[in-house]
Amino acid sequence: MSQAPFISFPAIVDRLAAGPPGNALIELARDGSRREYGFGEVVDAAARYGGAFADHGVGVGDVVITLIGNRPQWVFAMLGCWRMGAVVLPCNEMLRAKDLALRIASAAPKLVVTDERNHAELEASGWDGPTIVIPDESLLGHDPAPMFDAGPDDPAMMIFTSGTTGEPKPVVHTHGCLPGQQLQAVNWFDARPGEIAWCTASSGWSKSARNVFLTPWLCGAAAVLHDVRFDPEERMATIAAEKVNVLCMAPTEYRVIARRLELERIDSLRQCVSAGEALNAEIFKNWHDGLGVDIHDGYGQTETGAITAVRPGDEIKPGSMGRPMPGIEIHIEEGELWVDPATVPTFFAGYGRPGELDPPELHADADGRMWWRTGDLVSQDEDGYLWFDSRNDDIISSAGYRIGPFEVESALISHPAVAEAAAVALPDPERGSIVRAVLVLKDGYDGTAALASELQEHVKSVTAPYKYPRVIEFTDSLPKTASGKIRRAELRRLGPA
Repeated sequence: MSQAPFISFPAIVDRLAAGPPGNALIELARDGSRREYGFGEVVDAAARYGGAFADHGVGVGDVVITLIGNRPQWVFAMLGCWRMGAVVLPCNEMLRAKDLALRIASAAPKLVVTDERNHAELEASGWDGPTIVIPDESLLGHDPAPMFDAGPDDPAMMIFTSGTTGEPKPVVHTHGCLPGQQLQAVNWFDARPGEIAWCTASSGWSKSARNVFLTPWLCGAAAVLHDVRFDPEERMATIAAEKVNVLCMAPTEYRVIARRLELERIDSLRQCVSAGEALNAEIFKNWHDGLGVDIHDGYGQTETGAITAVRPGDEIKPGSMGRPMPGIEIHIEEGELWVDPATVPTFFAGYGRPGELDPPELHADADGRMWWRTGDLVSQDEDGYLWFDSRNDDIISSAGYRIGPFEVESALISHPAVAEAAAVALPDPERGSIVRAVLVLKDGYDGTAALASELQEHVKSVTAPYKYPRVIEFTDSLPKTASGKIRRAELRRLGPA
């Protein structure tokens, strides 16, 4: 069977621009202003940004760093790089000078595009190379750059891993991964032509690069760009005001909203999706009971893109990250999830910078078939649904039992006093390790010895008693990566307070 010809993502956007009129972006700015952009406007702006980059010496294969908030200029810069053949490295506004210096050293960029509120941090990183600071209306005065004839193996984007278990590493994806997003667009995100989709992830992370505008556009939907800090009440009000149909949020955001607000139905809201870390079963129930909409969880990595999902129309099993997407083949080896990279259209090209990549390290099974080891421990039920347990190095071995921290955390978070929970191993001379839980309490609760005892009994009542935390500590906040994942390794390193 002959393979369909490759179509680059910029070419897909050009087709949208040539089609029926419709919004590409809905900008909600920090100053309270609102503006809509059609696909034609976006294509023209991106082409002119590409021309400006070329005038700054950027050529095919060169790296351009973006350090911009959730603003249209970030989208123009991303798409402008892809149109003219540059490789874009989006950086998040939460990164500090040291973080930026690491990325600059790794990527060796030809140009950095930033905005006025991030320029000082960029300078503090030591960068003194070519820089564009937006807003800069002169960018739209440049001649459009010609469209690069991209192939599926040409590098398109660098994304740094979140650094959950070590130093962040640069991951390079090719142009082939951009239209490859169609697999998750159809089988997880599920936006429809003419709808409004909002992925709330901040610019600079894998989730935002894939889902803020790329996936909605592959579905023919408009994308919301909201450039403000997270506030639960404001978030829900905006969903209602903008008549959002598809909502993609981080598990932490779902948890905070469900904890703080009385959830009420929003007529426009049809589909909710989540990814980034495991979502506790209690939140599924709260969300369904309050809004009448289920959360479709998914799983993937910076290196792989989406691998599993609760697909549209699937049975919701609270706490499950769904089944492998169509065509993706997985293997579970001693509890660890392995995936066949040849079946994943968004699999990465390697670590490093374009032209100097370390290829993905693959591992053979007993039959000699090569797999990508995710490092994540999972279980699978009789219906093929997968359930996240922990990272390989997060597992707690206690008195011969193997305990996944997520199941302990889920039990704790089902108690009305607990807002957030992290479970880690604590060395013990008799048991090898015991479970130590570090908790953030909801407003109105005090971290007393009596509450700690109550929580221990609660865990015993909702999961196997051997999993209960023998040590409980209370804190105001948990250490997290900039993308919101709990740093269990840091909790283990610091030890009890």
